[in-house]
Amino acid sequence: MSTLHDTDYAVRVVARSEAADGVAILELGPADAAALPRWRAGSHLDVLLPDGDTRQYSLVGDTADPTWRIGVLREEGGRGGSRWLHDEVAVGDELRVAGPRNHFEFEPLKGTRCLFVAGGIGITPLSAMVATAERAGVEWELHYAGRSRTTMALAAELVSAHPDRVRLYPADAGSRLDVTGLYADLPPFTITYCCGPARLIDAVEVAARGRQLKLERFVARDIGDPVRADPFEVELAYSGAVLTVPPERSVLEVVEESGTLVLSSCHQGTCGTCETRVLEGEVDHRDSILTSDEQAANDVMYLCVSRSAGPRLVLEL
Repeated sequence: MSTLHDTDYAVRVVARSEAADGVAILELGPADAAALPRWRAGSHLDVLLPDGDTRQYSLVGDTADPTWRIGVLREEGGRGGSRWLHDEVAVGDELRVAGPRNHFEFEPLKGTRCLFVAGGIGITPLSAMVATAERAGVEWELHYAGRSRTTMALAAELVSAHPDRVRLYPADAGSRLDVTGLYADLPPFTITYCCGPARLIDAVEVAARGRQLKLERFVARDIGDPVRADPFEVELAYSGAVLTVPPERSVLEVVEESGTLVLSSCHQGTCGTCETRVLEGEVDHRDSILTSDEQAANDVMYLCVSRSAGPRLVLEL
């Protein structure tokens, strides 16, 4: 595979299709003779744009396929990536990508049951989980809400393949997903995986309280003001450098300015690329990835958004 720099490489668009109104599926193959890296359900790719920025897109479908598929929702008010992929990228074109990365891991365990809850383009990572669960023989069901049947990507193929396990809730048909009702008689040992708009995720968090739950957000949640309004110090364990992070700058910016290499992508606390181990100090977690238990462990942080809750942090950098 043609490596472009440390973490990016070339892939080629081998097919594209319209999965729903405003949703394109791009099928990607290797740009040379090498096979694509293996991936696990829940993974995403970082797609590099012509201006050097990146966008994250979940991998769709079966992890056993020799090619990759990503689902791209055209967002008129977005940051430009989806319009470029929709309007300018054609079959035969090369893209630069990094990954796959996975902060929404799915591990089908015998004796457990999976409840998948999707809203809109949030179906993309869950479609891969469905394929993995089915192959593993794990009990599962999918509840998928959207504005209309024509905007619900992958709905037709999921219903066709699994008519008894997939429930669709197109709003324009008067169908409404009763999130609270999903948990009224939920069997024990059920794990919920949810991806979609903030309103759906918030509702699932409330309804599933006390149960096993894994979430992926495409948009950063509103965290509020930082715990600490004053500057704080960050010590880089490998170099011994001590840096001061002022209130108006991120840890990532200050660390990068010092000349230390940190991989990063979204700068919003949603992709997980800049995850860094914390050796000392208390973190003010401001990402949209870690669960409350993972935050309490205080052993990693995302430098693009999270800060220190005290005067000093020591990082494994």
